[in-house]
Amino acid sequence: MSLDKNRLLIELSKTIRDINYDIINPSISTLNVEGLQPVLELVARARAAYIKNMHDLATDVGDGLPNKKQLENLKASRELFEEVLSGAQALEAAVERGYLDVSSRKK
Repeated sequence: MSLDKNRLLIELSKTIRDINYDIINPSISTLNVEGLQPVLELVARARAAYIKNMHDLATDVGDGLPNKKQLENLKASRELFEEVLSGAQALEAAVERGYLDVSSRKK
């Protein structure tokens, strides 16, 4: 890779980080583990609901197959879980990429 291309990529990376920081950071107060607890708990509750729905469905249908309504309920719980998980992962990526201020201390 040429030196000019490397410089451009470095500058591009810095610009992306700066723009994201300037736009995202003001919307969320400084994060710490305690502040992230509600996000983590939301993901865990959504995961638990999805897993419980799957278990209940399997128990209910026994050797049979689920009906359309049962599948719709399972799909809705999966979509909820996947959506909140995706949001939590986006938050994690924002922290990793330096788009958000973080603190190791309780606020």
